[in-house]
Formats: sequence, structure tokens, C-alpha cells
Amino acid sequence: MTTSQNRTEKTFLSQFAASFAMFRNPKSLTGLIILGVFVVVAIFSDFLAPYGPLDKDFSALRQAPSLTHLMGTTHMGEDIFSQILYGTRGVLVVGFLAGIMGTVIAVIMGVVAGYTRGWRSESLSAITNVFLVVPGLPLIIIIASQFEDPPLVLIAAVLAATGWAWGARVLRAQTMSLRNRDFIQAARANGEPLHRIILVEMLPNLMAIIASSFIGTVTAAVLGLTTLAFIGVIPITNLNWGTILFWAQQNGAFPNFWWWYVPAGLCIAILGVALSLINFGIDEYVNPRLRSAGERARALKKKGLNANDVMTAVRTPASTPASTATNNKDNNDS
Repeated sequence: MTTSQNRTEKTFLSQFAASFAMFRNPKSLTGLIILGVFVVVAIFSDFLAPYGPLDKDFSALRQAPSLTHLMGTTHMGEDIFSQILYGTRGVLVVGFLAGIMGTVIAVIMGVVAGYTRGWRSESLSAITNVFLVVPGLPLIIIIASQFEDPPLVLIAAVLAATGWAWGARVLRAQTMSLRNRDFIQAARANGEPLHRIILVEMLPNLMAIIASSFIGTVTAAVLGLTTLAFIGVIPITNLNWGTILFWAQQNGAFPNFWWWYVPAGLCIAILGVALSLINFGIDEYVNPRLRSAGERARALKKKGLNANDVMTAVRTPASTPASTATNNKDNNDS
């Protein structure tokens, strides 16, 4: 293996590692660990669930948590723990599908609108502004209600169609600041085609913002899905955490039968916290001020100091022999 090949491999590895630097933040790592647990549960829910999600035990109706049913049962004797495990899959599938589709639309609309000029940029920007003011939830309800049993892909597509505009707006602003950089001007002067400038020159510098947009779209999609399920727009065949809350509300579980609705609500909250932690870590990576503040806080924490404490170092001037003699003389005179 030649020296140039070694250098090329090292450069590739360093660039590959740098692309994941935004996730080295403790906040991002914590969020990724929590999200990873949910992903594992979604993949292996068939093996982890002790019962089927709709299996009924008529001898244990509305039973409180026990060794037999870890999270209690419903009014039909269905195991809530098994429903939570199976419902995780639907939530994550819709969330990630909507995140991928929404992020792709946001990247295409935002980057192209930010790089081009004239009527192309104005037209794409106008479309983005229209989707910004379109009320998302009523539109989702109208579209989803037209189908008797909407598939998860359709639900994800509707959520993505109503959630990409904010990411596109941010990407457009960042692209407009990048298009006048020297390396972009050099690529344009060399006659590089538009698609290569965007894919090779611009997108690597926008990865942190794209990742943040993806996380935000996933979060909005998860909340949108559970909201649609809770209000009864999505059929009961699409089992997810919102469906559990819907049946709990329909059968008078609030507030006495807490084990029926608290686990689903906690799962929604914990997943939201995990996605928020990942987003906070990305924001700290993107923003130099937040990054320096975070590094300073971690450095102080290692020294056993609290970053929130305001400390002012007060230094007393060193006493010189002349000043000491003058002070003694003044004291004797007095």
C-alpha cells in the first residue's frame, strides 16, 4: 500500500469521524442511548412482549400492575405492557419515515432556493411560506379521515408534507450565507454543474442543520401521530401509544385506572426528551457560543466547580515597604 493511499484512507476516516462529531456531546449521547432502547424494543417487540397486544384475559379485567401483568390490564383483560411494546414500532416507523421524507423535501426546497437567484428562488420561497402558514393538524385530519384504514406510509407522508417548511426556511438562510464563500465561488468559476456544487460543496457544510431539521421533523411527527390516534382519526388497527390513550379515555380510565394511561404518556414524554437532547447537542455543536459555554461548564465541573456560580476574583495589591511605613506613620500621628 502506497503512502498516498494511506493518506487518502486517513483523510476519509477523519472526514467520516468529523461527520459524527455533533453526536459526541453528552446530551446527544444520552438522547441516542434512550432512542436506541426504543429502537431495540420496536425491532424485537414480538420476542419481548409476554402476550399478544389483543390477547384477552377475562379473569383479570382492569387489573393493577402485578407479576403476571407488569403494567396492568385494560377493561378487556389485554396486557398493557405488551401493547406498549407493540405500539413502539408504529410510533418509530411513522416518525422516522416522516422525518426522512420531510427532510428530503426541506433540503431540496431550502438549498435550491438559497443557492439560485431570480424567479426560481422567489417561487420556492413563496411555496415554503405558504406551507408555513397552512394549519397542519386540521389538514392531517381531513386527509386521514378520507381513508378507512390508512397505511403507516400514508400517515407519515401527510405528516411530512405539513412539517418540512421550517427546516427548508432555515436551510435557505444558511445556504444564502454559503453561496458567497470562496470555495463556492471557485467551484462556480471552474464550471462545476449545479448539482455537484450543491451535493459536494454545500451539503457537507449543512449536515448539522439537516440533522437538526430531521430530529425536529421526527419529534413533530411522533406528536402528530399520537394526537391523531388519541382523537380517534387513526383506526384502532394502527396500534400505537396514542391508540392506548384513546381507549383509556373512551372507557373511563381517567383518573382511577392510572396504569392504563400513565405508561403510554411516559413513553411519549421520554421519547420527546431523547429527541430534544439530541437536538440540543446538535445546536451546541453548530453554535460556537453554545459550544464554548458547554466546554467551559464541563471544564469547571471537572474541577469541582459549579458553572452557575458567579465568582469574582478579588486581588489585594501587594504591600510595599514604603506604603507600610506611611501607614504606620499615619497611625502614630493619629
